[in-house]
Amino acid sequence: MSDVRAPEKDYSVFDNDIEGKRFDTALLRRLLSWLRPYRGRAFFALCAVLIGATATVLAPVIITRVVVDGLLLVADTTPGDIEAPDMGQKALVAWVSSFGALDMLIAACVVYAGWTLMAGLFSHLFRILLARAVLSGLKDLRRDVFAHLERLPATFYDRVAVGRVMTRVTNDIETLFELLSGFGVLLGEFVPFLVAMSIMLSINPELTGILLILMPIAAAATFVFRLASRKVYRDIRSSLSRLNENLQENLSGMEVVQLYQREEINFQRYSDINSTNRHQENLAVKIESYYGPAMDSLIFMAMASIIWFGGAQVIGADVTLGSIILFASFTEMLFRPIVAMGEQWNVVFRAMASCERIFQALDWKEALIEPAAPKPLPAPLRGEVRFEHLDFQYRPSHPILRDVSFTIQPGKRVAIVGPTGSGKTTLIRLLCRFYDVAPGSIFIDGTDIMDVMPGDVRRRVGVVLQDFHIFSGTVLDNIILGDPNVSREDAIQAARTVNAHPFIERLPQGYDTPLVERGRNLSHGQRQLLAFARVLAMNPDILILDEATASVDTETELVIQDALRKLTAGRTSIIIAHRLQTIREADTIIVLAHGELREMGSHDALMKARGLYATLYELQVQDAH
Repeated sequence: MSDVRAPEKDYSVFDNDIEGKRFDTALLRRLLSWLRPYRGRAFFALCAVLIGATATVLAPVIITRVVVDGLLLVADTTPGDIEAPDMGQKALVAWVSSFGALDMLIAACVVYAGWTLMAGLFSHLFRILLARAVLSGLKDLRRDVFAHLERLPATFYDRVAVGRVMTRVTNDIETLFELLSGFGVLLGEFVPFLVAMSIMLSINPELTGILLILMPIAAAATFVFRLASRKVYRDIRSSLSRLNENLQENLSGMEVVQLYQREEINFQRYSDINSTNRHQENLAVKIESYYGPAMDSLIFMAMASIIWFGGAQVIGADVTLGSIILFASFTEMLFRPIVAMGEQWNVVFRAMASCERIFQALDWKEALIEPAAPKPLPAPLRGEVRFEHLDFQYRPSHPILRDVSFTIQPGKRVAIVGPTGSGKTTLIRLLCRFYDVAPGSIFIDGTDIMDVMPGDVRRRVGVVLQDFHIFSGTVLDNIILGDPNVSREDAIQAARTVNAHPFIERLPQGYDTPLVERGRNLSHGQRQLLAFARVLAMNPDILILDEATASVDTETELVIQDALRKLTAGRTSIIIAHRLQTIREADTIIVLAHGELREMGSHDALMKARGLYATLYELQVQDAH
C-alpha cells in the first residue's frame, strides 16, 4: 500500500537569518492590519500629537513675539515690525489680560504656562494612546502566531528547531513594537517640525532658506553614520547571542564541567567571546562619539547663521529681535527629526526582517489530512486496534515501517519491543494521529483512523511518555490539564489508584503545590506516577505506555508496576519497553526490527522459538548479572 505524503517542504527557511531586509510597504501594511481594531486609539493619538505639537511651537511665540517684541521692545517697533505674524498670540494675551483684569506681562506668563502644560499633557497622552494601540495589536498578532503554531503537525516540529520558532513569538514581535513605537516617535518629532517650519516661512522665508541648506548635510551625516554602525550593531547582537548560549550551556551542564575539570577551558572560551563583545561595544561607542558632536556642530552652525544673517536684518529693521530669538528656539526642532530618523534606521531594517520571519511562520501551510465527512468512534470503544500492511517514512527514501500487520484484541495488554530505531515509538505516534498514513492502514474498532478527526482519536487514546512534561501550575493542574470533565475529586481518586496520593500529600501544599520548571522539585519516579494519574483521570479507552519504568530504582519500579496493573486493568494497553523483564506478563509481545514485524506471541512462546526476542532477553539478563 502506498504511503501518504505531502510534497517535501523546504524547512531550511526557518534556519536562515534574514538580515538587511529592505523597507517593504506591503509587509508594513499587513502588519498595520492588526492595529485596525484599535484605530480609534490611533486616531486620538494622532489628534493628541497635533495638539501637543501646536502647543510646543506656540509657547516660544509667546516669549518672542508677544513679550520681547510686544512688551519689552514696544517703544522701538516700526510699522514693518507690527506686521510680523504672531499666530494670534498677541490677541489671545490681550483677551486673557482683559478677561482676568491682569497685567499684560502676567497674562503672557499665564498663556505661556498654559501652552507648556498642554504640550506636556498631550505629548504624554499621545505616547500612552499609541503604546496601547500598538501593544494591543501585537498582543493579537502574538496570539494568532501561537494559535497557528499549535495547529502545525508533528512533521513541522520534527524538522524545525524549537528555538527558532520561539524567536518568532518573542524577540521578533518585540522588535515590531520598537518599529511601531519608533514611527510614533518620528511622528511626534515631524509634526512640531512642520508647524515650526510653517511659522518660520511666514516670518522670514530668506532666513528659513539659509537654515534649510544645513539639513541635507545633517541627513547625509546621519546616513553615513548609520551605514557605519549597522554592521557593528549586528555584530554586537551576534556576540551577545553567543555569550548567552555559552553561559546557558555551561550553567546547565555545570556538573559535567566540574566533573571533567573544564572550568579553566570554559572560562577562557567565555572570556574570548566577552572580549569580542567588548571590542564591538567600544567601536559602537566610538562611532556614536563622532556622530553626537557632528550633529551638535551643525546646530551651532545654524545658530551662527541666525545670528549673522538675522542680526543684520534686525539692525536694518527688516525683522524684529523677537523673530530672530524665535528662529533660534526653533533650531533644535529642525534637526530632531533627522536625528530620530537616524536612530530608527537600524530598527526599521531589523523590524522588516522580523516582520518577514513572523509572516513566514504565520503563512506556513502544513496540516494533517482531515476527512471531509468525519466518522465518529463508537462510545465506549471496545478497544480493538488493527494495523494492516502499514508503511511509513518521515522522509522520502527513508522507510521506518514496512508492511506491518497485526491486531490487538480488546482489553489485552500488548508489548512492543525491538532494538533502537526499529519503529516502536513511530508506531504509537501514528496510532495517535500525529502523522498521516495511507487509508486502510490503522483501524480502531473497525473504523479507519483516517476517517476520524485527529482530535477525536486523541481523546480516546491515553499516552504516558517516558519524558513526562510538566506545565507551569500546581500538581492538581498537571493532573487535570484544564479538562472541565475532570473534577478535583476525580483527580485525587486517580492519584490514589496509581499510588501517587501518598507522595503528593507529603508536599508542602499537597495537590496545590506549585511545580517548578520541568517539575524539578519531584523525583523521576514521582513524575512518572503523576503521569499515570493524569492519563487515568482522562479515562481513555486505549492506553499507551512508552518506557514507563525507565530510569527508576527498584523500589520505585515496584510501586510503578503496581500502578501499571491498576492502570491497564480492563482496557486495551500497548506497552513499549526496552527492559524486557517488565513485560513478561503481557498477553502478546510484538517484536520489531528494522521497521518490520519479526515475531509475535507470548513471552513463553517467543522464548521457545529462540528467535530475536529470546536473544534480546538473554542479553539483558546477562547484563543484569
